[in-house]
Amino acid sequence: MATGKTLKELAEYLGGTVAGDVGKTVTGVASLDDAGSEQITFLANPKYAAKVATTRAGAVVLPPGAERHGRNAIVVANPYLAFAKLLTLFHVASRPSRGILDGARVGQGVKVGENVTVYPGATLGDGVTLGDRVTIHPGAVVYEGVTIGDDVTIHANAVVYQGCRIGNRVTIHGGTVIGSDGFGYAPDGDGYYKIPQLGIVVIEEDVEIGANTVIDRAALTATVIGRGTKIDNLVQVAHNCVIGQNCTIVSQVGISGSTRLGNHVTLAGQVGVAGHLTIGDNVMVGAKSGIPGNVPSGSLVSGIPAFGHREWLRSMAVVPKLPDLKKTVAALEKRVMELEEKLAAG
Repeated sequence: MATGKTLKELAEYLGGTVAGDVGKTVTGVASLDDAGSEQITFLANPKYAAKVATTRAGAVVLPPGAERHGRNAIVVANPYLAFAKLLTLFHVASRPSRGILDGARVGQGVKVGENVTVYPGATLGDGVTLGDRVTIHPGAVVYEGVTIGDDVTIHANAVVYQGCRIGNRVTIHGGTVIGSDGFGYAPDGDGYYKIPQLGIVVIEEDVEIGANTVIDRAALTATVIGRGTKIDNLVQVAHNCVIGQNCTIVSQVGISGSTRLGNHVTLAGQVGVAGHLTIGDNVMVGAKSGIPGNVPSGSLVSGIPAFGHREWLRSMAVVPKLPDLKKTVAALEKRVMELEEKLAAG
């Protein structure tokens, strides 16, 4: 955790330039409304630009061309990203490693890297491999044969089933289940015969998975979450799915089995995706949408079923007017009938 930093030091850290006193020292980050003279704030949304004139902050992170109203400023291309980096620098402290603590359950043949912390109540099954700087919180369960890379954090009560592989710099939040059985059953008369789910889940590096999310293991090969992907709370990823790199999957999304997402795909909240589909690169899907078929790369879609977002917006603009339109159509039908009757009477 940093103490005080000059604006010159922060500009070098952020890749920006200083306007004002390069020697000004700040000790933390706060909002435009709450920052004091020893703190730095940021402007990411132009609608709050007027607050730069009234903030009490010692310095402001601004985009190029923004009015600084005489304030000390660091000018960067992406103030929101700079804000995230400053929060990390000033307020996120690294935790010292504590080793395997009393009360943790450790199976046979477990391999442990350097600077690891396994808290009381955590369980490591036989043959687990932990990389360096791994933290396993209380109540987390890691089944046999799981491989976990470096700088991984598994929070309380998360579960990683047997044989799954977790890459470097992955965070798995509380209550999440990695590698549960896929939903696979063969019809057998009036009932169903369970299809053994023999595959695994592979989580590539730099992935973060929110709380109470479930990612099912594949039937035979692997369910894959690509590098850099971020998954929110309460998401379901079914068996044999392959999620590309740097995707964003928001809360309550459900992705059915054997669907493939390309890179940089965004699924907004409560999107439902049918199975055995392909969604291309750089696709964005609006909230509460239903995806029944393949989606080409670069598409922006919304609705149930989903179609072009602009067309969906136009359609939704009509919906509130439907009651009046219904009345108008009924009145026109009545007039047409009256005219037809007059013409028939001759």
